[in-house]
Amino acid sequence: MKLKNETPVVPRKYLAIFAMLVSCFALWGVLNNMTDNLVPAFQRIFTMDQSKAGLVQVAFYGAYAVLAIFAAVVAEEFSYRKGVLMGLGIYIAGALLYIPACVAQSFDIYFVAIFIVASGCSLLETTCNPYVIALGGAESAVRRLNFAQMFNPVGSMCGIVLAQQLILSHLNPATAEERAAMDPAVLKGIVDSELFWVCAPYVGLCAIAAVIWLFFLLGARRHEAEGVTMPLAWGPRLLRVAVSALFSLVPLTVLYFLFPEMNKVHWILWGMLGPLAYVLLMPQYRSMLLTLARTPRYWGGVVAQFFYVGVQIAAWTWLNVYCQKELGVTPAQGAIYYTIAISLFIACRWVATWLMKYVNPALMMAGFAAAAILCCAGVMYLPTKVLFTVGKLPFSANVICLVAMSGFMSLMFPTIYGMALGGLDPRAVKLGASGLIMSILGGAIITPWMANIIGEANSCWTSLVPSFSGDWDVNLKLTQASLRASFAVPAICFAVVLVYGIVFRRPLKGGSGECAD
Repeated sequence: MKLKNETPVVPRKYLAIFAMLVSCFALWGVLNNMTDNLVPAFQRIFTMDQSKAGLVQVAFYGAYAVLAIFAAVVAEEFSYRKGVLMGLGIYIAGALLYIPACVAQSFDIYFVAIFIVASGCSLLETTCNPYVIALGGAESAVRRLNFAQMFNPVGSMCGIVLAQQLILSHLNPATAEERAAMDPAVLKGIVDSELFWVCAPYVGLCAIAAVIWLFFLLGARRHEAEGVTMPLAWGPRLLRVAVSALFSLVPLTVLYFLFPEMNKVHWILWGMLGPLAYVLLMPQYRSMLLTLARTPRYWGGVVAQFFYVGVQIAAWTWLNVYCQKELGVTPAQGAIYYTIAISLFIACRWVATWLMKYVNPALMMAGFAAAAILCCAGVMYLPTKVLFTVGKLPFSANVICLVAMSGFMSLMFPTIYGMALGGLDPRAVKLGASGLIMSILGGAIITPWMANIIGEANSCWTSLVPSFSGDWDVNLKLTQASLRASFAVPAICFAVVLVYGIVFRRPLKGGSGECAD
């Protein structure tokens, strides 16, 4: 695997480590998409309303946003390798907690278990991405990260299949009213069976995580010290890690119990102040933060990543609803369009990574962002006229634009990530990586923004699409105009990515950047 100038993308000595890191990318892709399906699953199993079931996503997003800085502290005080070990270990602990949650039939224990699983994923993402960048020269870093990231959506697809085949397919069709009328012993048996299948894939993946953990414990150790100067005293380093954990977890926990009615997005945002306070109070990390703040290429990347992650999650969230409204398909048929979009996302990421041998990644991303903006315009303005049918699945120009949008999103996350960390002072890279992972919070901000536009029949946004119907759809709780108008938000998000790609289009020169710690 080489660039056009024959520079190896991954040096031979790091191939085994790189392969295991790639497996981590696939692992958290599986977990992300399986967890999405726990919302409808728990809603039925525990007969709870959607707002409480939605706490699943709060736990997941909250862990990513709040623990990214802690993950950076672990990597800084110890190494990337130890960060990966801790991330995998925390995932395994969280997944095993699903077992007592199943036995106790307790949503509260599941909430804690999901938070712990996501905490492990947060540590993995914060450490694995810069770890991959460090496994070779700076000039090939973006392509190397794109290659590793190609396996993340593959894992996502596996997560969708696992959730459908192991979790959703084993849900009893009984409604909340029918469950309430059941004999308690019969209901307990049904819930036990349903929760067993919720646990099965998470606990089963522990075996894969354990194999990867053993590799990084034993097989990758000999590379850890290359290019790294670490202090010898373990005591101060352990203390800093412990204090960072307290700053990350205590404020979030206190807020959760003292203000249970707090808006959960606000809860996450206030909880993030704890780790940020730790960074400001510690001179070593405050210095790193100032270095990052003085680097436009970095903080611009954080902003671009916030909008990119937001648009990815928002566009995929409303894809099914858009297809139902415009084409009149069922939710099950709408899910097929989503699967097609994910498949296109995977294929385009592979193609884009290959093209990076010949094309500047930043300019390619800018071109993809411009094409995605055109797709948004198509989603907003093209008529719903069926052009062709595949099986029983109709396709119109506007829906084709909606699906094609996923293909143009494919290279954005790893490209922004690699560009933002490129050329940074090595001492600030780990904290910088945490900022890019914290920007995943964009998914919790942009999606509700679109939801607010969709759910309001007469907002100022609908003036963008005056020729479309403003009749209220009772079932979907939207109008055609409000749904189409909401896709102005993705256009804005892609515009931010476009500007970032153009402004920082010049590739970094020189420097090997090699460091496999």
